[in-house]
Amino acid sequence: MSREQLSLFGLPPEPAPGSSEDGRGPDQAGGGGSVGVRDVRTLLEALGAEAARCRACGLRDTCRGVVFGEGDPESGIILVGEAPGGVEDELGRPFVGPAGQLLDRILLAVGFRREQVYITNTVLCRPPGNRVPSPEEVAACRPWLDRRLAIMKPDIMVCLGASAARAVLGRDLRITRDRGRWQTLGRMKVMPTFHPAALLRDPSKKRAVWEDMKAVRAEWERLRAGGPPESEGRTA
Repeated sequence: MSREQLSLFGLPPEPAPGSSEDGRGPDQAGGGGSVGVRDVRTLLEALGAEAARCRACGLRDTCRGVVFGEGDPESGIILVGEAPGGVEDELGRPFVGPAGQLLDRILLAVGFRREQVYITNTVLCRPPGNRVPSPEEVAACRPWLDRRLAIMKPDIMVCLGASAARAVLGRDLRITRDRGRWQTLGRMKVMPTFHPAALLRDPSKKRAVWEDMKAVRAEWERLRAGGPPESEGRTA
């Protein structure tokens, strides 16, 4: 099996130059903001406490609690999925079920550890039966994402799945057509790709996600080195 196949199937890849394995991971990135690390974390902690009291839609009445997000807010990278599932709702953490475990392996395959990026969802409460969030629920939850982006100022966002990509980039986005193509949201680069749950249903999609995440890693490296971002893609 190739290095990428070993990685995606849960076996550790060989360390790549510049990867977190050789001591130069995303924790050394400056992100896009000028606010200190301590201030960013303090602001996010306060925002998370505020979000825990949110009743902007009815989802909070049907779930255990708000699943706010976790990881390094100064990494320069934020990964955004659709909504918490059952395991996430129970544990209060994003992407910790089977799809999250696959996401961890995908991140390792391109040299990121889970704790070195920031992971969240467009909707912070589990919809009943893990259904797709309604447009109204997505809209009600959008301020929590926008306020975190204002605090963190990430350079790169990865949208995991069609629902997250449409919530961020617009309803005309088609994940099979647009995945792997850089988009822009303000100063931030956005990469739509398949949700890890889709890879569990259809393993043939793993190759596409592998290519997308390699592009994310390369862009992160380029920005960290002070180079200009690539100009391809469209503006949302």
